[in-house]
Amino acid sequence: MTTRTSTRRVPDVGQSLRLPTPGEQRTARIMGAWFLGTFVFSIPAYFFYDPLLKHADYVVGGGADVRVGVGALLEILLAISGIATAVVIFPIVKRVKESVALGYVASRTVESILILVGVVSLMSVVGLRQHGADAVSNSGALTDVARGLLAVHDKTALLGPQFCAGLGNGILLGYLMWRSRLLPRPMVMIGLIGGPLALLAGVGVLLGANPSGLPVALTAPEAIWEFSLSVWLLARGFRPSPILSGPPAIPSQASGPGDG
Repeated sequence: MTTRTSTRRVPDVGQSLRLPTPGEQRTARIMGAWFLGTFVFSIPAYFFYDPLLKHADYVVGGGADVRVGVGALLEILLAISGIATAVVIFPIVKRVKESVALGYVASRTVESILILVGVVSLMSVVGLRQHGADAVSNSGALTDVARGLLAVHDKTALLGPQFCAGLGNGILLGYLMWRSRLLPRPMVMIGLIGGPLALLAGVGVLLGANPSGLPVALTAPEAIWEFSLSVWLLARGFRPSPILSGPPAIPSQASGPGDG
């Protein structure tokens, strides 16, 4: 009597996951550093801008041009960091969906351009103060021009970091990270929720609905997502993912005990 023995293969759920190569892990940490740079450069910039942002008559006053210039330099570095976060990761996330990866690069580029437009508007106020002829007799006109330039900066902050960050970092990058599994999915979910909320807050401000504190509250999840992303990438790098190029995260168990 012949006994037939059947063996049942248990699917290995980690079989398709691959570890990051040293180069890919280096890319992760570079991206994390650039993302952290967006916080390091953006938060102090408004401290340096303070004498100008809240006082349109700065244009006819004594001025703190060096202080404002440092704020402008920080925002220029912020713009560079924003573009770098997308360019650095593009060769990897394009393996998920190239059109979405290109959209992320485009959104970060537009955001950075708008930031630089805001920098130009503020430095124009400084230039008017430094070169305004007969400032005493023209103080009213200069102040009106300064108010207009400050309004430009205010709107670029709305259209740039508010809309573009919500769309780019929240929705597009969140989608790429979710599909690729490069980051923990609970963390990515914060971005996928925070992105639309940031967009909603921007639309509300754009349409004149600006309840006290609401835009900040709606933008908070997006900020948490971006900060946690930067810290995770710097500390841990990428998680095993199907789009990476390293060895399998879990070796295949398809071979039986009698196989060599």
